Amino acid sequence: MNVALSLRDLRATVVLVGLGVSLLVATIFSLTIGAVSIPAGDVVVILLQKLGLFQGTAVDEMHAVVLSSIRIPRIAMTILIGGALGVSGAALQGLFRNPLVEPSLIGVSGGSASAVVILIVFGGPLSVYLAPWVYDSLLPIVAFAGGLAATFLVLRLSSELGRTNVAVLILTGVALNALSGAIIGLAIFYADENQLRTFTFWTLGDLGGATWQKLGFAAPFLIGSTGALLFFARSLNALALGEAEAYHIGVDVERTKKLVILFSALAVGVSVSLAGMIGFIGLVVPHFIRLSFQVDNRLVLPASVFGGALLLVLADVVARTVVAPSELPIGVVTAFIGAPFFIALLLNAKKKHEL
Repeated sequence: MNVALSLRDLRATVVLVGLGVSLLVATIFSLTIGAVSIPAGDVVVILLQKLGLFQGTAVDEMHAVVLSSIRIPRIAMTILIGGALGVSGAALQGLFRNPLVEPSLIGVSGGSASAVVILIVFGGPLSVYLAPWVYDSLLPIVAFAGGLAATFLVLRLSSELGRTNVAVLILTGVALNALSGAIIGLAIFYADENQLRTFTFWTLGDLGGATWQKLGFAAPFLIGSTGALLFFARSLNALALGEAEAYHIGVDVERTKKLVILFSALAVGVSVSLAGMIGFIGLVVPHFIRLSFQVDNRLVLPASVFGGALLLVLADVVARTVVAPSELPIGVVTAFIGAPFFIALLLNAKKKHEL
């Protein structure tokens, strides 16, 4: 028994280390690509100089400026958002005990985007009375509130006799996403030209707006919510046995539900406020981890952080290179990856049900 546990822990460690190394390699590769091509060696040296090492090594000043002001903030935001979306999807799938659940499918992203769009279009008068940094700080707060409200509404409507009907939950999420689309479309009639361009950002996703200022405000929320969700691995493992069974072995089921939903909504809401709506990261990554390795949430949750960050970094590379010098919206790339995967999941679930 102990040998089996040791082998499982060793395998989990190997998986996490492998994903971490892959993310590091993908990050360095991503930093080399752009309008200004930077050799990988220069990227490594410049990053190490930021840590106080190799201070005497000469590097191209333009390369250092491009990395410091543009690419490093972008890749940092990409990693934080990808990790947050990945672990949020894994936690919600574990909570609802269904691999088809994903933050955007149950209305979190739509609720966040609707709230932010309303603030952008109708909150203009607030910018007159508030300092710029205060007004900018409202975006993640409003996005979080919109995502949280949407999630609890979906959860409330899909609850029956204290249990969650997953089919109703997904259908309610679809309906709420349609409503969110209608709200965004209605706001178009009241938006000016600049605000209309902003709609593309929210509906298709964009990682190009990263700045150190935005990261400084949003990073604590993303890191905090991502880290908090990792502590629910054992509780989610117990919930996989059923809510009654989890309760009898000491899990506070209702408290776990509320906290997982709260932190997931915070992670997704802040992600939406930074990069718009990016779908399918939270669906593809956790399910791939479960299929490829094991279903234990002690591995699935941290692996989804690394896997989500890795997938979004690679998707960002594709978005920046396929139609260079232009750039594809990141949501388009993730949809091309995630939509076929979701269809395959549905077909697989249908096949099992028929058997």
